[in-house]
Amino acid sequence: MDGGGETTGPPVEKRTYVRTLATLCAPRSKGQKTSSETVELVEGAVGHNAADMCGRFALYTPPAKIARYFHATLAEGNQSEHEASWNVAPTDEVLGVRDRPLRREAAEGPGEKEAETREAERILMTFRWGLIPWWSKDAKGGSRLINARRETVLTKSSFREAFEKRRIIVPADGFYEWRRTKSGGKQPHYFTRADGAPMAFAGLAERWRDKNAPKDSPPIRSCTVITTPAGPDMEGIHDRMPVLLDPSTFDLWLDPYNEDTEELRALLQPLPAGTMVHHPVGPRIGNVRNNDPGLVEAV
Repeated sequence: MDGGGETTGPPVEKRTYVRTLATLCAPRSKGQKTSSETVELVEGAVGHNAADMCGRFALYTPPAKIARYFHATLAEGNQSEHEASWNVAPTDEVLGVRDRPLRREAAEGPGEKEAETREAERILMTFRWGLIPWWSKDAKGGSRLINARRETVLTKSSFREAFEKRRIIVPADGFYEWRRTKSGGKQPHYFTRADGAPMAFAGLAERWRDKNAPKDSPPIRSCTVITTPAGPDMEGIHDRMPVLLDPSTFDLWLDPYNEDTEELRALLQPLPAGTMVHHPVGPRIGNVRNNDPGLVEAV
């Protein structure tokens, strides 16, 4: 991998949208429970809680290289210092790609409304994994909402508004899933794209403010990953998987002006056979304290 020493991305790329609209895992913090809406607890030999998808993934490619792949700009702040992780777990900091609408000042001067524009800038920024809806009373529920099902993303109050207005891409180098063995145990597998490119999980984002915190406290940016029934590359491993977006659909998914929810939901399908490859890995991935390149090595 290159780009390890880079701290900035490419110049801001402005996008103009001209469209015709048509119709499993325990969190790192102890004592937190999982929600039956998104996570179903199953005791496993490696200490893993099975969910709609694996609740662990890897992201070790440097942010600057991720930004180049998605034609995005690194957000201001410490985004370039995002630490590599081979064991990303719920409530961890992850990266997300978002198309943010651009606002233009009115040409007529003070008092005039901002000029309408269909332009957007693509930004790579950090999010906390586990969605905290903006209307939540506290942030505790975020550790539970790590996944959103494709089938109910338009009907569940926790996800509906985010799906309509705040879609993102969550980059990953790969993800883990557990297969039940004949002996009753579980064997973890590590999945990557067959072409070696970063994975692009379809995600949703929120901004939440603690009403009891000081007024100058920054909001919490959080996200969830959408899951779908498993495709052929998951055969024999699990019945669900994260939605992997094809590069040809990135602009459509991220378009902040796209209001066609049915068109967008149609993108939430498994990709064709051969898109992913996988291999078995050791049980160390089941412990969130472990985080090193050896976790992705085949056994």
